[in-house]
Amino acid sequence: MTDTATVALLFGGRSSEHSISCATAAGVLAAIDRSAYRVIPIGITHDGAFTLQPDEAARFALNAEVLPEVEDNGTRVHWPESVATRELTVTHPDGTVESLGDVDIVFPILHGPWGEDGTIQGLLELAGLPYVGSGVLASALGMDKHFTKTVLQQAGIPVAPWQTVTAHRWRTTAEAVREEARALGLPAFVKPARAGSSVGVTKVKDWADLDAAIEIALAEDDRVLIESTLVGREVEIAVLGGRPGEPARASVAGEVVVSGRDFYDFAAKYLDAPGIDLICPAELSDAELAEMADLAVRAFDAIGGEGLARVDFFLTADGFVINEINTMPGFTPISMFPRCWQESGLSYPDLIDELIQVALARAAA
Repeated sequence: MTDTATVALLFGGRSSEHSISCATAAGVLAAIDRSAYRVIPIGITHDGAFTLQPDEAARFALNAEVLPEVEDNGTRVHWPESVATRELTVTHPDGTVESLGDVDIVFPILHGPWGEDGTIQGLLELAGLPYVGSGVLASALGMDKHFTKTVLQQAGIPVAPWQTVTAHRWRTTAEAVREEARALGLPAFVKPARAGSSVGVTKVKDWADLDAAIEIALAEDDRVLIESTLVGREVEIAVLGGRPGEPARASVAGEVVVSGRDFYDFAAKYLDAPGIDLICPAELSDAELAEMADLAVRAFDAIGGEGLARVDFFLTADGFVINEINTMPGFTPISMFPRCWQESGLSYPDLIDELIQVALARAAA
């Protein structure tokens, strides 16, 4: 590696979280240390085309009125032809081909399916390119709420009771699904098994609304979770994977306080809708924070996590219960993951640097 490492920043993508990925890219482009890193911004369009994008943070900043997106500018970025090289090339609209040089590390800041779920990680593994974040298995597990819960339950980590419903089962035995759902009690949450940013999530307060909630979730995935609602504080903590031989570590915790909405939905997360307060650090005792950090690292290790994750909990009267793990959490400068690390003494630019350096050390080992 030279004094300046080349980072291919991957963002956008085919999922419903395309715009959030673009907003994350804006944050990283604005904050990354340009004296240490050369950045190649690669935007993935809604149709899945890999395009060379301008290195302009403002172009992808989150705007509640017009959400950012990757425009198809006609360029096409090509991955290495074999593992013998790390050279990227781009074909311009006029047909000319240009070398983008060798890549030292790929930073895939993609959210949702076709990015956060192990698919892009598999592509990078095939190309022989090192990358930031979890590998294929951990990414797939973290993306799939059913299998996350299954693995955590096996590891002795508490999770909320749930029922998983496939599209086929819903279409063929809907009444049986309704009967099983009623056993979970009201209110209940219905959500896609593999989606994030609260896309496709409904809080069901009346069983008459269950069918519509399932259909909304099935629009995002062919498997749906129905979960019991947990009563308690909604708290989150950030995890950073260590270099080879080093353990993962957790930050201070943050808290989501819901005061005027049914839950922490997409509009509250990204469109500045009212009714939500984000508090960081959360008011927890030293013992509570230590227990939460221990559970978060245990969960991270249980799925084989690498690089980073945000682990979401409910603090109930009976203790901590994990809601889910995000292996590529929201990473805008105001997102909870970087905020937790800022409150732990690691600035946003330093956090970006740490993630890249850990990934480079892992690749070197």
